[in-house]
Amino acid sequence: MTPPPAVLDIRNLSCRIAEREVLHDIKLTIEAGETVVLLGRSGCGKTTLLKCVNGLIPASRGEIVFQGRPVAEWDPFRMRRAIGYVIQDFGLFPHWTVAANAGLVPKLDGWAADALEKRVNLVLDAVGLPPHEFGARYPRGLSGGQKQRVGIARALAADPPLLLFDEPFGALDPITRFELQRHFLELRAHFHKAALFVTHDVREALMLASRIVLIKNGTVDLVATPGEFLSGATEESRAFLASLDGGRKNE
Repeated sequence: MTPPPAVLDIRNLSCRIAEREVLHDIKLTIEAGETVVLLGRSGCGKTTLLKCVNGLIPASRGEIVFQGRPVAEWDPFRMRRAIGYVIQDFGLFPHWTVAANAGLVPKLDGWAADALEKRVNLVLDAVGLPPHEFGARYPRGLSGGQKQRVGIARALAADPPLLLFDEPFGALDPITRFELQRHFLELRAHFHKAALFVTHDVREALMLASRIVLIKNGTVDLVATPGEFLSGATEESRAFLASLDGGRKNE
């Protein structure tokens, strides 16, 4: 029996913006239930890679295959609705209720009203926002952590096979951030989604990743499990580990 294709297969991807090659020869495969964390310094190309996956920036060389089909062959709007996307600044519609924000993508996909309501209730419950309490509220009445929970619910609502996270917890206070990181692990176990997660925070990477892909100057410096990453196999990984040790000394 032929195994199903990987959820995402990035094949020798390079990306040039203006005269600068931002990404060079990226190779990466992500399976269902796996969280691959893109770790790297600011400007190293992490978010550019995320945007290439979502079809927002074209690759100059190589290929991205999503669900066994090259991204170039997908209708871009249909593909983006098949990928959940969570960003740092929430991206909620201020004049829509929590329930309406969470149900945006399945509504665009034409779900029947009863199926849409059932799914929205399920994902709001899953992210810790009971629909009877939060569904009719508006974003202005929510804390930052609650807004990000709505963003995660929206990403999950249409049951996509792949989730993209672009530093989703970076703007939150440390306690709320830690709470959402723990909740992320619970959601991953429950929904079994493939996820590509961008961060420059090595602690976050070690906590959330199935595998860490360390990006340096647009290339893959290291691919490792969190345990393997701690061995400091490259100069760049040792620099991140040194920053982690420095943070502990300052606590």
